Amino acid sequence: MTKAAIAKARRARGPLDYVALAVATCGVGYMPLAPGTFGAALGVGLYLLVRALTIRIVMSRVPAYPLTYEVAESLRVCLMLAIAFGVTFLGIWAAKRAENLLGRKDPGAVVIDEVAGQLIAFLFIPLEVKLSWWMIFAGFILFRLFDIWKPYPIRRLEALESGLGIMADDVLAGFYAAAALTLLLAAVSYVNMIST
Repeated sequence: MTKAAIAKARRARGPLDYVALAVATCGVGYMPLAPGTFGAALGVGLYLLVRALTIRIVMSRVPAYPLTYEVAESLRVCLMLAIAFGVTFLGIWAAKRAENLLGRKDPGAVVIDEVAGQLIAFLFIPLEVKLSWWMIFAGFILFRLFDIWKPYPIRRLEALESGLGIMADDVLAGFYAAAALTLLLAAVSYVNMIST
């Protein structure tokens, strides 16, 4: 018997496999250069869309049910957390399936983890803060920095099993970036306050 005859036959892909690949790659995972950067950029776009919708819906003071700023901000954080958790849990399923389909551990084409991490990086920017391009750029760069650098214990999370390992390191990188971005915003706010 030859080696070719012994080789494991590749099973045909079903509809759920294609759904998993679409979710895992987010339409940009097969980019020839830096698919993770494109995935993170997609996360920025999703964040900006959610923020715009939140401002339009939650912050609109409907006369029948006016919202205080505190309630609106709590709703915004809840909505962002729900979306980040939803993307993360969907990503665990899709990444695990994509890993099996693509035949390698943590394939570069899987970028749903970057989308989730990037959403988390912007989690703590309040609605009252006027969003500027430097804040968006800083959040993007900070997330990519922590995602690539992987300070402790981010790198250890990659060792977790399959889809969980693929997602967990980027989720924690997102929280590191969120903390750094919050400190950066506080520093800029303080400098602006003392300079006026």
